[in-house]
Amino acid sequence: MAYAKPLVVDMDSHVMEPPDLWQNYLEPKYRHRAIRIERDADGVETLLVDDKVLLSGRLAALGGAEHDAVQAFADPGLTYLDGCPKASYDTDARVQLLDEWGVDMGVVFPTIGILWDKEDEPELAMAYARAYNNWQWDFASPALDRILPIAQVPLYDVELACQELKRCLELGFKGMFLAPEPVCGKRPSHPDFDPIWQLLIEADLPICVHLIVRFDRVVNLSSTQWWNVARERPDTVFSFGLGGTMQLIPAVAALVCDGLFERHPELKAAIVESGAGYVRYLMDRLDEKYARFKAVSCLSRPPSEYIRENLWFVMDPSEAGIDAQCDLVGEDRFLWGSDYPHVDSHMTAVQEVHAALAPMSERRRNMVLGDNARALFGL
Repeated sequence: MAYAKPLVVDMDSHVMEPPDLWQNYLEPKYRHRAIRIERDADGVETLLVDDKVLLSGRLAALGGAEHDAVQAFADPGLTYLDGCPKASYDTDARVQLLDEWGVDMGVVFPTIGILWDKEDEPELAMAYARAYNNWQWDFASPALDRILPIAQVPLYDVELACQELKRCLELGFKGMFLAPEPVCGKRPSHPDFDPIWQLLIEADLPICVHLIVRFDRVVNLSSTQWWNVARERPDTVFSFGLGGTMQLIPAVAALVCDGLFERHPELKAAIVESGAGYVRYLMDRLDEKYARFKAVSCLSRPPSEYIRENLWFVMDPSEAGIDAQCDLVGEDRFLWGSDYPHVDSHMTAVQEVHAALAPMSERRRNMVLGDNARALFGL
């Protein structure tokens, strides 16, 4: 049976925020504390958050998809804007890129917006987020049939978070970005955050759990601190290869095993930029431990059932094992993402994903290319 042209949805792309976004969009009350890019006394580009240096030098590597990856890191002459292709911040150029790629829709996440945190000042953090969301709406709203905006909503204050999420959902945002980390000492699965998740359930839209990068503190993946760059810089292949996966596997396990989906069986979550080949392993691992310890678990069913019912996973373009994962987990659970325009993404991502999905049946391939995103977002 031949199918009509499939819907193709890129589940993981990014914007590169204009360097003056927060200076232009932040409320006057906070504008003197705007996130911004300036040159220091030595002429080196620096990313400042609340007048503190978050990152210094080689800012082209925050984007850099159109450059050689090593050059983007090594060439001190490249600037942040050199790493920002026009399609990363201009609506018409993004639509043109989607057309050239043969992609119908692209979900967009922040770049600078996932580097900072202000846990100690919830109101300032929310002002930063409002500014980003307002700019992102200006970027996406002229082409909502092509660009799917995701709201950035810090969780430091639940009441403020609910206000901003509700505002964004009413505008037309298609979900909420969630960092895979504890917030103010609580995992996102803590019941205190339930009012936020209830808003997404009512909108029938997902949490999008996406990796983060922190330059101002160690992301504690374990007590061994494999990514503690202040002590020993890890190999670049190691960092890019495992950084996201080692954040998101524990995050998935916590969301499930803390009972988030037990309390909210209608809540949907997309797990983004960590690959998807680990899913069945994680299901089996948690189920085996649940069989031994279910008497003290908050779950009424094996963890694999929540993973199969509440979670969607975004594959990297070249992953070769997704057909098998569809057999083992469910063909309605997988999507794909390009990570455009970040330095570790490929401008050939669409060709790569088509090649990776070629062994699948046409029906299954179409599900991963876009039909599963249609169901996830109610497109």
